Amino acid sequence: MPTLNKIGTALGRSHHAPAIDPALRRMRLALTVFFAVDGFLFASWVVRIPAIKAQAGASAGQLGLALLGVSAGAVATMVLTGRLCRRFGSDRVTLATGVVLSLSIALPPRTHSALALGLVLLVFGVSYGGLNVAMNSVAVELVAALRRPVMSSFHAAYSLGGLIGASLGGLLAPHLSPATHLLLLTPVGLLTVAFAGRVLLAHPIEVPREHIARATASARSEAAVPAAERASKSDSAPTSAPTSGGVRHTRLLVAVFGLIAACSSYGEGALAEWGPLHIQQDLHGGPGIAAAGYAAVALMMTLGRLTGTALLERLGQTRVLVLGGLTAAGGMLLGALAPVIPLVILGFGLTGLGLANSFPTTIARAGALTGASGVAAASTLGYGGMLLGPPSIGFLTDAIGLPIALTTVSALAAVAAVIAYAVRNSGRRT
Repeated sequence: MPTLNKIGTALGRSHHAPAIDPALRRMRLALTVFFAVDGFLFASWVVRIPAIKAQAGASAGQLGLALLGVSAGAVATMVLTGRLCRRFGSDRVTLATGVVLSLSIALPPRTHSALALGLVLLVFGVSYGGLNVAMNSVAVELVAALRRPVMSSFHAAYSLGGLIGASLGGLLAPHLSPATHLLLLTPVGLLTVAFAGRVLLAHPIEVPREHIARATASARSEAAVPAAERASKSDSAPTSAPTSGGVRHTRLLVAVFGLIAACSSYGEGALAEWGPLHIQQDLHGGPGIAAAGYAAVALMMTLGRLTGTALLERLGQTRVLVLGGLTAAGGMLLGALAPVIPLVILGFGLTGLGLANSFPTTIARAGALTGASGVAAASTLGYGGMLLGPPSIGFLTDAIGLPIALTTVSALAAVAAVIAYAVRNSGRRT
């Protein structure tokens, strides 16, 4: 069995599963709310990008440079956020960055030039990147405490929040200006973050680090022996300390997980910020129809992530990553090149379904290997892909047109599938 699959199996395996602590249930609910708010605010911003682009008088290339502010702010913050989580606690950092994100969502529509838009998006990116590392770090701790691979359920909440944000944005677009719409979201975000944050701070997680260590050691040792011999072994993990070679191997695995996440999340970011513009600009759909394109992505990502735990337990991580990457690659080709809006929306939905579990699965595995530092490292690569995708698409659009530029999403999704398949036996020793 490949190492990628064994880590998740070992984390979730328990012959005598204990009753779940009610405090952990409350923590899981509160953290789910944070993921949902994050997706809701981000989607609310992206569905108003066409209007904000027109307001700023920006070309596709200038919009790409402005969107680079989100990327730069988020990526620059992610490694620092890992350190802050270790010093102050992931729960406190989650609450603080959630507050800043709720405030900064109102800033983009108040700009009237590409330069000003890029500067305020830098602030937005700092809060967005910090929140995502912090709440994923809390999620890794909670996954370890629950001893089940439930990371996909948190990211399902993000996608559901995105679906609600995109749908609401589509309904409000004909009636409210972007400035009014996004300003109304600030008190909604602050109130939600305040209530969920109280629960998060009131129930700090006692992280069972030995569960993570046991799962990782078990995965490495079982990958090193034949299957027939593994079948006769007990579930107990070896207690020997990792060698320097093992540490390097672990770091390499974290980097590989981050690379898979980056290739997959490139498509998520590109679809979020350029999908609605493709429908509105290239296919002449209205703002409501453009928002429906991203809503289809968010809906299918939500459905994919809601079934993510069951898929991982049944198919294993490698199959989920490979099949997801191939589905996204095919769906994006349809979404980018189809000549009519219904087929484009169908392609967007298939892409969202294929990408659904790649990011949460890889971040969970990185966190299981090295804790908050693994989450920060893999998230930096993963969210780097998500946030660098939009400006890259912008530059390519000026050169080759938006439909062809969007096919890079398909290419990188296929690359993610190939990498996941190539490292399926990465823990096996010769």
